[in-house]
Amino acid sequence: MNFIEELTWRGMIHSVMPGTEEQLNKEMTTAYLGIDPTADSLHIGHLVGVMMLKHLQRAGHKPIALVGGATGMIGDPSMKSQERKLIDEETLRHNQEAIKKQLAKFLDFDSDAPNAAELVNNYDWMKDFSFLEFIRDIGKHITVNYMMAKDSVKKRLSGESREGMSFTEFSYQLLQGYDFLHLYQTRNCRLQLGGSDQWGNMTTGTELIRRKTGEENVFAITCPLITKADGGKFGKTESGNVWLDARYTSPYKFYQFWLNVSDADAEKYIKIFTSLPKEEIDELVAQQAADPGQRPLQKRLAKEITTMVHSAEDYEAAVEASQILFSNKAGEILHKIDEDTLLAVFEGVPTFEVKRSDIEEGMKLADLLTDAAPVFPSKGELRKLAQGGGLSINKEKVADPYAPASVDMLLNDKYMLVQKGKKNYFLLIAK
Repeated sequence: MNFIEELTWRGMIHSVMPGTEEQLNKEMTTAYLGIDPTADSLHIGHLVGVMMLKHLQRAGHKPIALVGGATGMIGDPSMKSQERKLIDEETLRHNQEAIKKQLAKFLDFDSDAPNAAELVNNYDWMKDFSFLEFIRDIGKHITVNYMMAKDSVKKRLSGESREGMSFTEFSYQLLQGYDFLHLYQTRNCRLQLGGSDQWGNMTTGTELIRRKTGEENVFAITCPLITKADGGKFGKTESGNVWLDARYTSPYKFYQFWLNVSDADAEKYIKIFTSLPKEEIDELVAQQAADPGQRPLQKRLAKEITTMVHSAEDYEAAVEASQILFSNKAGEILHKIDEDTLLAVFEGVPTFEVKRSDIEEGMKLADLLTDAAPVFPSKGELRKLAQGGGLSINKEKVADPYAPASVDMLLNDKYMLVQKGKKNYFLLIAK
């Protein structure tokens, strides 16, 4: 597999330094990608870079994931209008371990293959580097003029921010450049991968290696920043980032994010975020064109990426949960799904708190749904709807509104889903 050709047809290349393809064709090449460790989970904005590493390993080359413990303490000025908060070493180590677990779903770290992936943290080689040593041994090789010419610096200095740019942030590109030099010297790493906003920092690395060692054969590849067809920001929802960790974004919500992308985005994303071969993707694109209503691209994209990030079981559970509103097995599914998924499926539905003791004591449904929780304005309306087959509890029709409530009706021992007519849902929470 030719790495550059693979990334090109997938739409994953923005810039390539001359000579890169020749280097990759010549020998197994070690490449690294930097990951910011300011959280203990990656989000889907990180996935383009991670998929670059995955394809690199598939092509027989060696990937290094660099967790930016030192650089994360400073903050990259690229595309940022203000400085970020600094984080301590204990938090960094915790975040590093969590990120490695997530990366292990994409990369082979554990085999004895010569191209097994490695995880490194630049804090390990920066923590004992004194400031005097750094400016003497590294700083003298890169001029201020060179650093000032970078877009990331120019934008901040000419921007509207009154704060300008601190020396800390100004030094960032030199630190990132040193990472490349260190990995070149210790691991013969000759290629850096990153987003297009990193080009300035990446070329500082190749320049530093050239000036410090005389080595010319070091390279950089950037991928485009992912956008949505409507110009909106990729990976952001109303509730914030779409995370890879189920604690922050449930597998159901993760699955729904991909399932609901537009047709244009689905065609682009399935190339970037899966390893499906070109022929298979072309076939799915043709199916989508023939019958867009079936949404084969979105369904396959959501399946591949949910299975890769979470598991096949999580994917199946998410599909099942998505069918609750339409499935004839809805009652059965509701009793199986976990609390997070239940709340995600019925997000935005009106909720009422009721006393658990009322349910335990067998309060009549008519009293529960009018007096305890104002789902219905009157018992008369409730009775009329129930007689017409329009009242359901947990997706099962209730003919007798004066039947007693029971704890068996509680989902996850806490919730009761009331359906009034075809489309009106209410969630009772027993406390």
